[in-house]
Amino acid sequence: MSIERMHVSERASKIVKHNGVVYLAGHVAADPDADIQEQTRSTLSQIDAALDEAGTDREHLLSATIWLRDIDNDFALMNEVWNDWVPTGHAPARACVEAHMARSKLLVEISITAAMP
Repeated sequence: MSIERMHVSERASKIVKHNGVVYLAGHVAADPDADIQEQTRSTLSQIDAALDEAGTDREHLLSATIWLRDIDNDFALMNEVWNDWVPTGHAPARACVEAHMARSKLLVEISITAAMP
C-alpha cells in the first residue's frame, strides 16, 4: 500500500494519505493576535483547504485533536465556532486538551483525520 505525502519538510508532512485515510498535521491561525474565535475560524478555514487539496471534506471527518492554550476561558468560545463548522451528523471522534503552545500567542491548534470519499 502506498503512502502519499504532501508539502513535505525535513520535520513533517502537512498531509499524508494512506489506505483511504487522510492525516492532517496540526493547523494554527494565520493571525496569532486574533481572539480565540477568529483563530478557530482561521484554523478551520486552513483545514478546509487542506481537506479539499487531499480530495476529501468535512463530511468524511474521522477524528480531531484540539489543543487550547487556556481551556478554562476558551473552550466554550472555540466550541461555538467548531459547532457551526462541523456538518450535522458528521461529528468526528474528538479530544480537546489544554497545552503549552509552540508560540505563545497561539490559542488553538487542530489536527484532523478524515476518510477519502
